[in-house]
Amino acid sequence: MARSVFRFLSRQPETVEIANEHYLLRLPRYSDYRQWYRLRSDSRTFLEPWEPSWRADEMTESAFRNRVNRNEQEYASGQAVPLLLFRKSDETLLGGLTIGHIRRGAAQNCMIGYWMGQKYAGHGHMCGALKLTIPYIFSTLELHRIEAACIPENARSIRLLEKVGFEREGYLRQYLKINGQWRDHLMFSRLATDAVPNRNMPL
Repeated sequence: MARSVFRFLSRQPETVEIANEHYLLRLPRYSDYRQWYRLRSDSRTFLEPWEPSWRADEMTESAFRNRVNRNEQEYASGQAVPLLLFRKSDETLLGGLTIGHIRRGAAQNCMIGYWMGQKYAGHGHMCGALKLTIPYIFSTLELHRIEAACIPENARSIRLLEKVGFEREGYLRQYLKINGQWRDHLMFSRLATDAVPNRNMPL
């Protein structure tokens, strides 16, 4: 009963799929574990400098199942929309994107975070995913503001956010604990009323 009430209050359907001819973003499933394990394991050295410290059981199947269950609860309650990013043609897992910290009421905003498998980084896939996700946030979720924060040294992420229309707002001291250390972050935002970036930009 609580699950259906939360979904009603947050205007959430049973599931979500955001797709075009190139990409598919959807909620994680138990059956994604093998692909997720391979991609995250192969990309560990690449990802660790930009992420919270990995737990000792981070890559176990039981931890992944708990993650999927938690993701479903967060989505059902309207708190977050945790998505995996797949190549549409063969459903190869490329990375992940989370619409989190959804705040309703007077705020109507959210925070986005994302990760990309090392061998798929630098090919425009996350740019394509964000171009799909941003209209979903503003139109389907009916939010007004999207926030994103990244470490100042993460030049690739800064370029990505600016490319899809985010504006740099300021500097956050020791904002998040990343790879075991409190790190400063740059804050970016995009509003529903902001001008749409050039849609002809390459993916």
